[in-house]
Amino acid sequence: MNPTKNTEQIQEINEAAEKQPPTIEQLQAELRHEKYKRSFVFSLRNTIFTLVTVAAAAVLIAVLLMPVLQIYGSSMTPTLSEGEIVVSVKGTEMKTGDIVAFYYNNNVLIKRVIAQPGDWVNISEDGTVFVNNEAIDEPYLTEKAFGECNIQLPYQVPDSRIFVMGDHRSVSIDSRNTAVGCVAAEQIVGKIVFRVWPLGEFGKVA
Repeated sequence: MNPTKNTEQIQEINEAAEKQPPTIEQLQAELRHEKYKRSFVFSLRNTIFTLVTVAAAAVLIAVLLMPVLQIYGSSMTPTLSEGEIVVSVKGTEMKTGDIVAFYYNNNVLIKRVIAQPGDWVNISEDGTVFVNNEAIDEPYLTEKAFGECNIQLPYQVPDSRIFVMGDHRSVSIDSRNTAVGCVAAEQIVGKIVFRVWPLGEFGKVA
């Protein structure tokens, strides 16, 4: 037997088999495969589009409506501690007692609103704060202190500004000191409303 001839016959048989039209089962399997590929690509595109949209919305909310801030330093302890992350709400209308974030020398400081425009502020040697000759209730304090105060007391808050102080009075540099002074509306980032980190402390900030 001629080996070369056998090889040629096998090759002819294989070529003939390859020229045979696909069966219905093969066509159905190929169709299912194509449908799956198209469905997968469509789902992937939709997922990517959704993720990009959600991320863009989150960035816009964080920048324009609810800035997210991290606490540095100890000037607001025990209310807020270093490393905590808080959410603020945009706005310039701040009430006495609100915690406000504001720009100062390219930094963001966080203090508590103590007095409004036109109010008279006085501070006794033991750190008791008086607004319009009345001692204010400050349940958020663990200790009082006269602190770094170099303004002339009693002090009247200028128009269109607010008087702010940190809750840790002995270390906070705030409106008691001319280095910071009172806060103008255009400096305000927003009101601190929620603590989001650490998770164990998640909740409203008061």
